[in-house]
Amino acid sequence: MPLDPQAKAFLDQVAASGAPGFDQMTVQQAREAIRGLFATSAPPQPLKKVEDRVVNVGGVKLPVRIYTPDGTGPLPILVFFHGGGWVVGDLESHDATCRALANGANCIVVAVDYRLAPEHKFPAAAEDCYAATKWVALNAASFGGDPKRIAVGGDSAGGNLAAVVAQMATDRGAPTIKYQLLIYPVTNNSYDTASYRNNAEGYLLTRGSMEWFWNHYLSNPNDGENPYASPLRGQRLSNLPPAWVLTAEYDPLCDEGAAYATKMKDAGVAVEYTDYKGMIHGFFSLGHILDQGKKAVAEACTKLKAAFAKS
Repeated sequence: MPLDPQAKAFLDQVAASGAPGFDQMTVQQAREAIRGLFATSAPPQPLKKVEDRVVNVGGVKLPVRIYTPDGTGPLPILVFFHGGGWVVGDLESHDATCRALANGANCIVVAVDYRLAPEHKFPAAAEDCYAATKWVALNAASFGGDPKRIAVGGDSAGGNLAAVVAQMATDRGAPTIKYQLLIYPVTNNSYDTASYRNNAEGYLLTRGSMEWFWNHYLSNPNDGENPYASPLRGQRLSNLPPAWVLTAEYDPLCDEGAAYATKMKDAGVAVEYTDYKGMIHGFFSLGHILDQGKKAVAEACTKLKAAFAKS
């Protein structure tokens, strides 16, 4: 399909601004840029309660933000990990997304501000996200959540972390995770797919930026072979929770997301897969300017509600 007209207009605007790619920035510049990328002038969606906490997990103090919608508890929980190549992004960059998911899926969203690279390289982010998910399962009652209905989710590097946490929970025997929401996830430390070749430049996320992210995240190239960095390389997938994997047609990560959906399905996991035609990486967080972004968030909420209803 041709590039979506709204996505094209957005990309034209980005190009006209002359903003460099992430791989042309310092880490600090990139961290400031991500906030501007997803910024919206719309007032934040109201919720019953939004609470910032700092939780101590494994000796690490992790900030989390707990979004509670209207409704009678205990409510199901989505543990959400933000995107940003393990290097950029925070609770603010994905605040609007988390609010929309909490309201739309009628679930508590716990957003995790995991440690970032290059200050904290692999496996710090993965272990933080796993530890935070365990904390959620053990402490759900303290914020009105249902420990028996926990999903993990995230976009891009956050999708990678959600997939990894699901594998870790299966490998380590706890906690029980009911669902995976994997939004154009990074699943493999490799650049040899057709989507990497076809979408290397010009569609917001570039091959150069992904190389920059991976190089900051990994201490050495061998770490990229570890399934907790590249979940597509996991060999024990049969007991993973059901998942919805969504990708964007004009995204370097499209093929590896599709490959992970296929590999889980082949292992017997209940997987739904949707490729959003005409879309670019990041569109899920751009619902204020892209109709398909709004549609994807609504679809994610429908999937989450259905998964929680089965639990």
